[in-house]
Amino acid sequence: MTPLQRALSVAAIATASISCASAQTALVEKNVSMKMVQMIIDGTIEQCTKDGYKVSVVVVDNAGIVRGSLRGDGTSPHTMEFARKKAYTARVRNQTSLEFMTFTDIPANAGLRQIPDVVAIGGGVPIKISGVAIGAVGVSGAPGGEKDEVCAMAGIAKISEYLK
Repeated sequence: MTPLQRALSVAAIATASISCASAQTALVEKNVSMKMVQMIIDGTIEQCTKDGYKVSVVVVDNAGIVRGSLRGDGTSPHTMEFARKKAYTARVRNQTSLEFMTFTDIPANAGLRQIPDVVAIGGGVPIKISGVAIGAVGVSGAPGGEKDEVCAMAGIAKISEYLK
C-alpha cells in the first residue's frame, strides 16, 4: 500500500467513525406541550363562540398525532374527524389547509389530495417556531373553512409568547 493509499484509508476510517458517532446522539425536537394545547383549544373556542360558531378543535403534535381535542357543545359528530384531518394536513404540508386547497387547485398539484387523511379546505393551521412546524390546530363547524381558520389563528395567538 502506498503512502497516499494509506492516508486515504485513514481519512475514510476517521470520516466513518465521526459519522457513526454523530448518528448516536439523541435527536432533539420541539413539540407542543399539554399547556400549549389547552391554551390553543381555549383560545379557539373563545373566538368561535364570540363569532357565533359551534366548533370542534383538534391539536396535533409535530408527528401529526392528536395531542388534544374538544368537541364543542351542539356540534355535529363529523366535526371531530374533520378537525383532525385539517390539523394533520396543516402539519404534514407545513402550510394552512386553506393554502393547501389553493395549491392543489392547480392541476399539476391536484394529485396531492390523494394523500391519506389530507383535506383541501380551510381550518387547519400549523404551529411554528422559527418557521418549523411543531404541531397544528384544526377547527371544524363554522360555516366555511376560512371562518374555522380565523378561530384557529386566535387559538395560536394565545401561545404566541412561547413561539419565539
